[in-house]
Amino acid sequence: MHMGTLVSITAVAADRETGHKAIQAGFDEIKRLEGLLSTWSATSELSQVNAAAGRHPVGVSRETFELVAKSIEMARLTDGGFNIAVGPAVEAWSVTERQDIPTEEALERLKGLIDWTTIQLNQQEQTIFLPRRGMRIDVGGIGKGYAADRAATEMKRAGAQGGVVALSGDIKTFGVLPDRDGFPVGIRHPREEGVVMAVIDLKDEAISTAGDYERFFERDGVRYHHILDPKTLQPARTCQSVTVIGKEGVLVDGLDTGIFVLGPERGMDLVEHLPNIEALIVDQQGRVTVSSGLRTRLREFQ
Repeated sequence: MHMGTLVSITAVAADRETGHKAIQAGFDEIKRLEGLLSTWSATSELSQVNAAAGRHPVGVSRETFELVAKSIEMARLTDGGFNIAVGPAVEAWSVTERQDIPTEEALERLKGLIDWTTIQLNQQEQTIFLPRRGMRIDVGGIGKGYAADRAATEMKRAGAQGGVVALSGDIKTFGVLPDRDGFPVGIRHPREEGVVMAVIDLKDEAISTAGDYERFFERDGVRYHHILDPKTLQPARTCQSVTVIGKEGVLVDGLDTGIFVLGPERGMDLVEHLPNIEALIVDQQGRVTVSSGLRTRLREFQ
C-alpha cells in the first residue's frame, strides 16, 4: 500500500536477482515520493505548503515543484477541468467518509479557495505559495501517474528490461513481455462489476482511468462521486468513465480527470488534437466513444 492504494510491480529481467532488485527500486521510489507529496502526512512538503497558505512561500524539492508545475499545465490544457486546488470542496463532500451533501451556500463560500490560477511558483527560489488562507492543493489526481513514471525510470536503472508499475488504475509499462508485443491491460466496464470492456497491449505507454464508480454514494437514486466540476463544485455528470493512453503516466493521469469534467464531446476533441494521446470515453448514458488512433488497437471490445 502506497499513496492510498495497492501498488503492484512486475519486472522483466535477465535473472531473478536483477528482477527483484528492480522491483525493490520501484517500490522505494514510490515510497520516497509519497513522503514528499502525500497530504495525509503532516510532514510532507505539500502539507507544509498547505499549512503556510496565506502566510509565506515554502521551499520544496525538485520533484514536488515539477509535479505542481505539471498540474498547472494540465489545468490550462483542460480549461480548469483538472484542478489541484479543489481540495476544500472535496473535503466538504467527504464522499467516502461522512457522505454529506453540502449546501449551495457552503460550496459558494469555498469558490474563492479553489482558484488554481492564483498558485504562485517561483522557479528561481523553487518555492510554492498559496496566497489565501484555507487554500489547499492535492496532487492525488496526477501524483500516481507521476510516481509510476519515476518508478519505471528507477527500474530501468536497476537493470529491468521491461516492466509494469500499477497504482490501482494508473499503469505504466516499459519494454515488452517475452514472446509478446506488449503488456495486455484490461479496461473495466463502469457499471458491470468484474466485466472488461476491452483489452489493449501497451508498449512503453501508460494508461489511466477516472470513473464515477471508484468513490461514491447514492441517495434518492442519485450518484454522488468524488470527481467534482471545479466550476460548480458538484460531481461532474456527463461521463461514467474516461480512460486515457499515452507515453507519460503523469499526463494521462491528469488528463482522465480533466476530460471527465470537460465531458465526452469537448474531451474527445482535446484528445484528437494532442499528439500520442488516445482515449475511450463512456458517457452518462453508457455510450462509448473511442479516439481515432485507438479503434484498431482494442481487443475483445464489447
